Amino acid sequence: MSIGEPAWSEGIDVTTPNAARMYDYYLGGSHNFAADRSAAEQAVSITPAMIPGARANRAFLQRAVRFCLDQGIRQFLDLGSGIPTVGHVHEIAQARDSSARVAYVDNEPVAVAHTRQLLEGVAGATISPADLRRPEEVLAEPGVTGLLDFDEPMAVLAAAVLHFIGDEERPAEIVDSYRRAVAPGSFLVVSHITDHYDEPDRVEEISRLYRDTSHTARHRSVEEFAALLGDLELVEPGLVHAVDWHPDPGEVPEGARNAFWVAVGRC
Repeated sequence: MSIGEPAWSEGIDVTTPNAARMYDYYLGGSHNFAADRSAAEQAVSITPAMIPGARANRAFLQRAVRFCLDQGIRQFLDLGSGIPTVGHVHEIAQARDSSARVAYVDNEPVAVAHTRQLLEGVAGATISPADLRRPEEVLAEPGVTGLLDFDEPMAVLAAAVLHFIGDEERPAEIVDSYRRAVAPGSFLVVSHITDHYDEPDRVEEISRLYRDTSHTARHRSVEEFAALLGDLELVEPGLVHAVDWHPDPGEVPEGARNAFWVAVGRC
């Protein structure tokens, strides 16, 4: 452990940029290291929309959670939940109903460590160190099975994570595995970075940058994203940019519009 690094960083690779910690940086968080900040700043220099786009995606997730609550959902499975920030899913859900339950899942050590710390003394929320690409392992985690009732509807959240699953890993099959595991009346909440169709050169630059991090990012077109969802029945307004899904009043920040595709579907 290097001088100046927090105690919980011991055993964690802090020299290789990490996508989850870079995302934390975009959101204005502090759970990141120098290598993460340097890579994130490079990404922002290539595409200034990284920061407003990430924040628009976060706001979408919060609106989607509230939508699910309005539909009677009281349990959530958050896949690739990331590093906790203000307005984490359990905070949004339990502000509406203290009985709401949230099972977080992530395979990033810093995300798990900080979520575990955040959840100390919090009822109805768990964190499981597991990889969403292995649904059978996720769905067998004690923190998931001991908290969520799979005979009752729930919301499965996969926000800003599917683009880290390569085509060779069959992401559509992974999504379908979770769909088949939940009860009728459940919802699937998904978001995915766009292909920046108006900035093809920047797509390649960002892709090269992320190839040097812990997670390679796969930009997908709207058609490719739709293919991951199969025949999922989408809630209106369907598959749109993050800022256009049940938007809050107010102006859209510059650069936020074309960063993320999003959708909410009924399982």
